[in-house]
Amino acid sequence: MMALKAVALAAVFVATTAQAATPTASYLIQASPTYFNSIPQPTGVITSWPVNTPIPTGNLTTGFFTNYSFPGFPEENQIVTNATSDPNIIAAMANIDWTKVPDAPVTTTAMLTTYNASDPYCWWTYSTCVTPKIDYIPPDLYICPTPGTWGLTYDDGPLFFWPSTPENAVWAEPNLYNYLEAHDDQKANLMYIGSNILGAPDAAQRGLNDGHVICCHTWSHPSMTQLTNAEVVAEFYYCLKMIKTVLGITPRCWRPPYGDVDDRVRSIAWQMGMRTIIWDLDTNDWDIPGDQTPGGDTPYSVANATFAGWIENREKGNDTKTGHICLEHELSNSTIALAEFWLPYVQKNYQTMPATSCNNIAQPYWEDAFVYPIQGTVAVGVNGTATGLKLPGSNGTTTGSSANPSSSVSTSSAHSGAAHAAELSIFFLGAVVAAAAGAHGLF
Repeated sequence: MMALKAVALAAVFVATTAQAATPTASYLIQASPTYFNSIPQPTGVITSWPVNTPIPTGNLTTGFFTNYSFPGFPEENQIVTNATSDPNIIAAMANIDWTKVPDAPVTTTAMLTTYNASDPYCWWTYSTCVTPKIDYIPPDLYICPTPGTWGLTYDDGPLFFWPSTPENAVWAEPNLYNYLEAHDDQKANLMYIGSNILGAPDAAQRGLNDGHVICCHTWSHPSMTQLTNAEVVAEFYYCLKMIKTVLGITPRCWRPPYGDVDDRVRSIAWQMGMRTIIWDLDTNDWDIPGDQTPGGDTPYSVANATFAGWIENREKGNDTKTGHICLEHELSNSTIALAEFWLPYVQKNYQTMPATSCNNIAQPYWEDAFVYPIQGTVAVGVNGTATGLKLPGSNGTTTGSSANPSSSVSTSSAHSGAAHAAELSIFFLGAVVAAAAGAHGLF
């Protein structure tokens, strides 16, 4: 069934490749980083979008950290502080035209109160600016242009826990990836941290083999504008190198941790082959306390109400101006539970796809063999139902069929946002009690 579904998709997206290229005629010339050309193709991963490859399911077969050796990378989750003396970074910096990189200051948190109000460097953390003040790099991707579309993105993967105890492992990958496959074979952008791939390369390979779109989320997840130029290059370089080493691809997309980006960082990213992806909807799931990760102090009820408000707004016909790119995380048991619970509601109300697809980017990697379905294609499976990409109708609703939400979720259009929030509050309360009792799975 899965192979036949992929064949149906292939006939659709091959014809749409011509419209997929991101316009760059007025931008600084962009090219694939040449310093990764000598990295050999890894085994066990696809070399093109998986047209005839069954989607893998089930548990991963290899353990974390034990079966892989990746010499020549920095310490895990550590900023490369010796970047100016690192020969790899020196070589990478030689490929950048520094006359095109704005002389923006290295920022501090304190600068948020003293920064120039005109925002000369389009500092997102200060002003949520997404259109650079320089005209030779493109605007950030932060929405889906077409109303009724939803750019699905998950940051901070691949999710793993160390040590990998049974309590932790139930939430680690492939938990989310199995759920996405089971729910309309849903695809997403996976924003991978290089250090996390080092810890769980098999999980990263599963993400690519599933047909998800992989983007760079830096090596160690720092606030990028707080780094020197050499440190910025190092964060990109080692994330890209790890992705190329384990997955055999070179992403043309990246997302700044915490959204912290300005024109200095954007220009370096662009010259290293990547366009910036932000968001316009933030679940704040990263701030929910998790059992395995500290999280923050945002109550579940706040995240629930946020999601419920978006869904209710759409159901009432008030969300018709643009589509959205939503920030979610594969970060902890809490973020995974939240993502999985709300996905059927999102699918019911939006045409759900990777953020790159809704922005008509069919080739998100520098490797030409990878061509993905994009917004504007209607991919129909052998059973006549849509398979994850559905063209919105003129009134903003989706055409074709969509996978029904799970049986525990009401599909009534009259189901209110308040009821959604109440359901999930009860759901999470039960989950906490179950976890305390030793239960290891919620779904």
